[in-house]
Amino acid sequence: MKKTFKLKNLALSLAVAGAASVAMIPAASQAGVSANVGMVSSYVFRGVLQTSDASASAGLDYENDSGFYVGTWGADVGGGTDGLEYDLYGGWAGEFEGVSLGLGATGYFYTGDFDTSYKEYNLSAGYGPIEIGYAGGVYEDGAVDETDSDYTDMYISASYEGATLTYGKWDADTDLDDNAITRVELGYELELAAGLDGSVTYVKAMSEASGVDDEDYLVFGVSKSFDLM
Repeated sequence: MKKTFKLKNLALSLAVAGAASVAMIPAASQAGVSANVGMVSSYVFRGVLQTSDASASAGLDYENDSGFYVGTWGADVGGGTDGLEYDLYGGWAGEFEGVSLGLGATGYFYTGDFDTSYKEYNLSAGYGPIEIGYAGGVYEDGAVDETDSDYTDMYISASYEGATLTYGKWDADTDLDDNAITRVELGYELELAAGLDGSVTYVKAMSEASGVDDEDYLVFGVSKSFDLM
């Protein structure tokens, strides 16, 4: 995912949040193998535009009764040499007396020239309609010495009857100050037909870098999940 700061190509857009998150609900109710497919009008993640064209995606997940999960998710990030994004992730999610907790690790990789790879750990906690999350990771910064750079992301979200409001901040520095991208996302998800969900998400991305304009995105999406086992 183009998390690096690249001016116009500035990433839990609601429409594509499944790329790196698992709902924090009792683990016993999710045991098994499931698959998902989807399409969004444009791909935005943590306030960063991945592609302005429509993007198709698909994923496969396994979760057991203990709350541990592993999965993979892939998406189209453009034609030509851009190729595909594919994510690998795993972790644990559960709920105790109304408090949801999660911890995991995610790797973001690409088959073409779209971007470098990212590896992160992520933590989340929630109670009722409120959830907070933190992710910290490293990416190859493209320098001659091929060193890695740190990045962080933090968010807080509130959900009510299909609507979700999220405030988050992503930065390529661990201090969350320099060149940070702050985002506000307002999304709504509904069932279009049996097993088929639709979503619409408005994203406002605000950069702290001088000379870079704020960005507004309106994303429409459809998705379908399948229980395989």
